[in-house]
This record gives sequence, C-alpha cells and structure tokens, in this order.
Amino acid sequence: MSHPDAIQKIVILGGGTAGWMTAATLAHLLDANRVSVTLIESEQIGTVGVGEATIPPILLFNQMLGIDEKAFIRETKATFKLGIEFVNWGGLGEAYIHPFGDFATDIETLPMHHHWLRAKAAGYDRNLFDFSLMVQACRRGRFVHPVTNNPRSVLAGVHYAYQFDASLYAAYLRSYAEQRGVKRVEGRVASVDQNSETGFVESLKLEDGQSVDGEFFIDCSGFRGILIEQTLNCGYQDWSHWLPVDRAVAVPCEKAGPALPYTRSTAHGAGWQWRIPLQHRTGNGHVYCSEFISDDEAHATLLEGLDGKPVAEPNFLRFKTGHRRKFFDKNVLALGLSAGFMEPLESTSIHLIQTGIARLMALFPDKRFTQVDTDAYNQRTLFEYERVRDFLILHYVATNRDDTPFWRHCQSLPVPDTLQQKIDQYRSAGRIFRESNELFTESSWLAVMHGQGIEADAWNPIADRFDGSAMIERLDGMADIIARATEAMPEHEAYIQEMIA
Repeated sequence: MSHPDAIQKIVILGGGTAGWMTAATLAHLLDANRVSVTLIESEQIGTVGVGEATIPPILLFNQMLGIDEKAFIRETKATFKLGIEFVNWGGLGEAYIHPFGDFATDIETLPMHHHWLRAKAAGYDRNLFDFSLMVQACRRGRFVHPVTNNPRSVLAGVHYAYQFDASLYAAYLRSYAEQRGVKRVEGRVASVDQNSETGFVESLKLEDGQSVDGEFFIDCSGFRGILIEQTLNCGYQDWSHWLPVDRAVAVPCEKAGPALPYTRSTAHGAGWQWRIPLQHRTGNGHVYCSEFISDDEAHATLLEGLDGKPVAEPNFLRFKTGHRRKFFDKNVLALGLSAGFMEPLESTSIHLIQTGIARLMALFPDKRFTQVDTDAYNQRTLFEYERVRDFLILHYVATNRDDTPFWRHCQSLPVPDTLQQKIDQYRSAGRIFRESNELFTESSWLAVMHGQGIEADAWNPIADRFDGSAMIERLDGMADIIARATEAMPEHEAYIQEMIA
C-alpha cells in the first residue's frame, strides 16, 4: 500500500554540485515509477565551481550511490586527500597539517595526547604530529587505501577524501541521475506561482514559456536563493562579524610536479589562498576581506602564489558568510549556496550539501509538510552550521599574527560562547569534547588548536597513574611504527596512475 499523502512530483531548481548530488540521491532512493524528479538549470548561468576539496564522509555518499571508485577517480580527474596544510596561520613562517583520522590510538581508554602532554611537561621533545599517520603520509607524498582485513594494522587507520574537478563531478552525477529517470529541463525562471492561501510554491514559469509544476521544490539556485529567499523571503543570518572575509578570486593553473595528497591553505595579508592538486591541473583561489585589500591587489597576490601558468581567466565571487534563517519553509528546501555560505577553509561546502541531503532523507516530507518535521530539519541544520562556524573562527582568533591591519582586526573578533568553552577546556587540562555528533572530531580540534599555538596547561590526571619512563618508550614505539608504515606506502602520484591505468 502506498503512503496516502506521498509526494509524486519533485522539482530541483539549479544544477551544479548541489543540484546533481540531490538528483542522484533521489534517483537512487525513490521509485521512478511513483515519483518524478525534474531538475531545471540553464547553461547560460555558470556555477561557482570553486569547491574541489572534500572531507572523508564523501566516501559514504559515493558508496551509497554505488559509484565505482576507479571510474570516479578517472572521470573527475581526482586525487586523494589526507588533510589540509595551514601555512602562516599561527605565525609567519609556521606550518602544520590538520589530518584526517586520529592521533595514534587511545592508551588505556585515555586519548593519546594526554600522555603526550604529560611527557612534554617532563621534557619529551617529539612533536604531536609525529603521532599522526596522515600527517606523515602528507609530508612524504604517500598514499595507500586503508587495510580492511586486519584492524590491528596501523594502515587500518588511513582516512581519506578526494580532491576533484567539481564541474566534472556534477557532470558525472548528472549522467548517473538521468540514467535513472531524472528529467533535466533547460531554462531560466521568469516567475514563481504560489498558492494564494498557503504561500506554497506550485509551479515555475520559465523564460521560454514552459511551466514546471511540482509538490516539493528543492532550491539549488546558488547565492540568489530564487525560491527560499526571493520568493519566500526567509531572511539571512549574517555572520560576517565573526568571519569577515567576503570575496574570493579563483584561477586554475598548470600542474607543476607530482600531485600531493593534501590541500594547502596559505594565509596572506588580508585572507588566505587555497591550493588543490588534481590530476590535470591545480585549483587555486584567494579568499580575502575587501575592507583591507582591493580586488586587483587580491588577484595579483593570487597570481604571485601560483605554481604554474594560469589556464583560465579569474573568477571573482562576492559572498556574505552566514545562512538562511529557515533552510526549509513551506514546501521549499534549500541546499548548497541557497542555504548558506561557509568559506572553504576546511572543505565543508560539499559536505554541507551531503548532510543536508541526508537530513532530507531522514525527514522526507509528504504532502502535509508537517511543521514538526520542518522544525526538526531547521534545528539540526542550524546546529551543524554553528559548529562549523566555530571551527572556522578558531583559525582566525588562534593566531599570533599582528603584522597587518587584517590580522590585528582578527585578534579583536568576538568569540561565540560555544567556541570559547572549547578553547578554555583545552587550555585547562587538554580536554576536548565532541557534542551531539558535530562534524569535526576531537582530533580535528586538537590539530588546529595545537597547530596554531594554543597550549594546554595540564592533562587528565588519570595519565599520572602510568610510569613516566615506560610511557615515553610506548610513545616512541607508536611514532616509530607510524614512520615505518608511511615509508612503506607508495608515492601518491604513482598510486593514482596505476589505479586508473
């Protein structure tokens, strides 16, 4: 028996990564004989297309769709990613890597870093990052898939994501979705028809005269938010007082040398520059604050930092960090840039699309569009955005840089209470707590706080019950195992070439 109020017509407005990720998911999970999915996009409207780096949950998304990894790597020109290197963030001349995965393993149920903090206070001189398999693999330019048949192997701890061409990924998902019944309509929206009583969207009129009607509309129209904002007027929560960068310029360049298995973020005088190595080129961009640098100066700074010759004209973007006050309202749900914008500092853009889709599947509506489910979606999405926001703010406020007006401004930025609590807990005794399955793990918070100079004054007292000399030997043994394991890994570039041959 079918659900009495089941939705039968879904319309997605906008393509790009957000639109086609959504379409591919609906095509995979819904019965095409019962539910029609139509995606409207215009080739005349370019996509932002600067998000080329991801984080490990993307593997779950591709696996859910049944995507073959080798074909995916080949078609999207992808490389593997083990973390993000941050250069000049804590201070000029300093660098650290925020790795995927944990720091070594817990020792007697206590996170390893508490034992390291205790040993360090007694003069131990090994760096915390010596205990990260992913950091050491990044430093050596190595990669291998995780070992799955031996959970005790150090290589079982390999965690990775991808760096890929976002336009090729969208095209790959488009083919996937269309093969499974999604209908694509070329066109631009001229007007939106709403129910005069409820305000629900009923149909979209295109410039060529077509009318596309639906029962549930998913807004992937980018910054414009044609449905969620221009039609429903949901409003926007501005977070620029916490995250002041408001513009970006992106320029791909020729590949220079072997592709490294990590993304790089280099802090400049009024922002930061990303470097994302792909199989065929390198993605680059400069994210900056227009209050402290002009567009021309930002472009020049970007060009000075390229590894190779530019292969396209610069793409300038303007944005305001924040989110819609409602992500889901009436019969419209926003995903991607329509929902909000978080700068790509920690490669969360595609992930926020993915988790938005996952929440949509968990709270998939029927024609009643009950307020309790709509509220649940909005509450959970807001929680995720706020915790990602806090993690991004951490990079700007945890710095010793005062060499430019921008960085001096960052030192005066307000800090949300939720972030201040995390910083205080770590400073007090090295404690880090992950709340309600928030995106970034304890290891991620540890990497950035330690990497940017926040020091813990003490450690969990339980660590004191272990013999100090024996614990140092144990720590040395763990670091040595990690070093030997990474030396035995294949070179990243060679591994990819062999994989796609």
